[in-house]
Amino acid sequence: MTYHILVAEDDSDIAQLLKLYLEKEGWEVSLAEDGVEAMQIAEKTKVDLAVLDLMMPRMDGWAVTQKLREKSNLPILILSARNQYSDKVIGLDLGADDYMTKPFNPLEIIARIKALLRRYYKLGAAETSPEVLEAGDLVLDQKRMTLTKRGENIPLTPTEFRILSMLMEKPGTVFTKMQVYTAINGTYFSSDDNTIMVHISNLRDKVEDDAKNPQYIHTVRGLGYRFEYEK
Repeated sequence: MTYHILVAEDDSDIAQLLKLYLEKEGWEVSLAEDGVEAMQIAEKTKVDLAVLDLMMPRMDGWAVTQKLREKSNLPILILSARNQYSDKVIGLDLGADDYMTKPFNPLEIIARIKALLRRYYKLGAAETSPEVLEAGDLVLDQKRMTLTKRGENIPLTPTEFRILSMLMEKPGTVFTKMQVYTAINGTYFSSDDNTIMVHISNLRDKVEDDAKNPQYIHTVRGLGYRFEYEK
């Protein structure tokens, strides 16, 4: 299948390098020099995945991520020279699925993109699970991709939704960080631990009454995470 990849990057050398590697995979590539051009491309054509630099003129990667998420659940990979933990938190919280820092290995980016595409467009269509999962005040509707808490809608990013679905489907089961990341993205890299921690932290902020004393998403020290509603 031919995918259309949007690359928003104001460094022309990096943009052309990414284009070269992506086209070798047989994918169509659209380049944007800034966030405004990226949004124009996304609005005019069907984009299957976006690779976004953070520091771009006219509209930065954070703003583009937020605007794309208002209209689409397409996979988003942030590629940035900013390596502060807070930057990753903001990017993932706005709805990005993955975050890589520069300098980078082009082969790793290709592997991550393949994993995101496989998860969102191939494996996702074949998975079967209960349509509605309930625990305490939470109701997760997997068909409509909605989460409610005490009847109030709780917005989730696509990655957050997948993590919560996986945990709720097997309450009491302990999932390692590697298992969580592999399940949602298909491939695990050693640098992904912080990404999982951010997603879990964001989920707790949304589903728990007190994120520091969780009722649903529990940390199993030295192992990983489990979902278990303790009355």
